[in-house]
Amino acid sequence: MQHPPEFHDRMLSLALARVSEAAAMASAHLIGHGDEKAADQAAVNAMRSELNKLEIRGVVVIGEGERDEAPMLYIGEEVGEGIGPEVDIALDPLEGTTLTALDMPNALTVVAMGPRNSMLHAPDVYMDKLAIGPGYETDVVTLEMTPTERVHALAKAQGCETHDINVCILQRERHEDLIAEVRATGAAIRLITDGDVAGVMHCAEPHKTGIDMYMGAGGAPEGVLAAAALKCMGGQMYGRLTFRNEDEIARARKAGIEDLDKIYSRDEMVTRDVIFAATGVTDGNLLPGVIREPHLLTTETLLMRSKTGSVRRITYSNPV
Repeated sequence: MQHPPEFHDRMLSLALARVSEAAAMASAHLIGHGDEKAADQAAVNAMRSELNKLEIRGVVVIGEGERDEAPMLYIGEEVGEGIGPEVDIALDPLEGTTLTALDMPNALTVVAMGPRNSMLHAPDVYMDKLAIGPGYETDVVTLEMTPTERVHALAKAQGCETHDINVCILQRERHEDLIAEVRATGAAIRLITDGDVAGVMHCAEPHKTGIDMYMGAGGAPEGVLAAAALKCMGGQMYGRLTFRNEDEIARARKAGIEDLDKIYSRDEMVTRDVIFAATGVTDGNLLPGVIREPHLLTTETLLMRSKTGSVRRITYSNPV
């Protein structure tokens, strides 16, 4: 009996970096041009082209939306050459389309890959998220706690005062009460306009980013991508799907979600070892943006493997 090819993460990791790099370089020409859709489409086209060069039998489990909503890289789309290991792909070709269009910080291209059935097939609904970096006891903070309790618990774990804690929150009207409660503890808040994958990733390197904890509701697909990043970087993350109407509940049922109230840990969202690549599009706390010079583009990519905990930063220059 012939066994299917194994997922060799080490062999595929550099190839995944090329996928992320290609999307960043494609969208770089549209930085600051005010056209979110064009920037996103450029990144999608480049990422799809590179994925289809890989010797994988890939399925997009976290993508640009349902098939009827996204012309490319939709959930369920098959990518790769159709040979090699069966893999799940989670991606955001341009995490921060508005950030790119307005030339604001922290736009990234993001892609993760793992063995088949290794990632939660999160529907396109909201997810209440909570994340901290590595080095803490399990469940030092939880989604069952109030925001106030989380700040106090993390301060206690760090041996500091609450005013020394920095929390990252997506700036949305739905978070007004959350922001007020966190500020009442004395903690500082960094508000971000977009890009909550990067927001969660900030927690893994607090000495560089100044962020200790991430809280708030954002896209569930982005939650799975963030969990993949933290599985490589270290840190704890929890997510709970939230629903605004029956249509969103139906989406969850269609995606195979049975327990609508379940709180997912990082390792329940990403159950096996994965590889993760992110390339900076605009300058940010995690990565510098694409450097554009006459006839030359230079990118920096964060490439990580959860199996070994390895983190590489790859600089790539490409004549154009």
